[in-house]
Amino acid sequence: MIQMSALPGSLTWDIAPFATSYDGSTLAISAGPVSDLFSNPNGDAPINNSPRLLFSPGDGDYLLSAHVSVDFAAMFDAGELIVYASASHWAKLCFEFSPRGEPMVVSVVNRGVSDDCNSVVISGNEVYLRVARIGATYAFHYSLDGAAWSMVRYFALGVDEAAAGFSFQSPTVAGCTATFADIRFETRRLADLRSGE
Repeated sequence: MIQMSALPGSLTWDIAPFATSYDGSTLAISAGPVSDLFSNPNGDAPINNSPRLLFSPGDGDYLLSAHVSVDFAAMFDAGELIVYASASHWAKLCFEFSPRGEPMVVSVVNRGVSDDCNSVVISGNEVYLRVARIGATYAFHYSLDGAAWSMVRYFALGVDEAAAGFSFQSPTVAGCTATFADIRFETRRLADLRSGE
């Protein structure tokens, strides 16, 4: 269990990591090899063993953001903000290493099976990610400076309640570490979905 002053309540591990550290401001999660969260639309067996540190955001609208950096070691390594209701209903906003060896913002929405979408290539190994809950819907945004946000995805999970938090995956045999800093949580409605303001 981890307590963060920026977040309501405590965070608990839904799936424990290979290693973790928290110094009061920065969270580091290390995933072991072959860790992932994905339900392939082709019918392959779902994979659900990536580390997840979750908390209850409470009722109403909110914004959860963090500065995410990843020590990329292999294809599909990713640090993530996650919304998780169950093994069948979840969504993750990822800073992920692409097959071309490029850091990318990627989103996956899972309602029974995963809907996977690559968004934009990022120069360097750090980016800001944000989850916004707006009524019964969610929006994912990214930012290069933590001030100007761009929309990645807008969707509904089809569930009334979902935990939120931090996750990391390393689907190959490598394993590596993601770091979450400047973690912020606001109980307010996003004023403009498209601009992210």
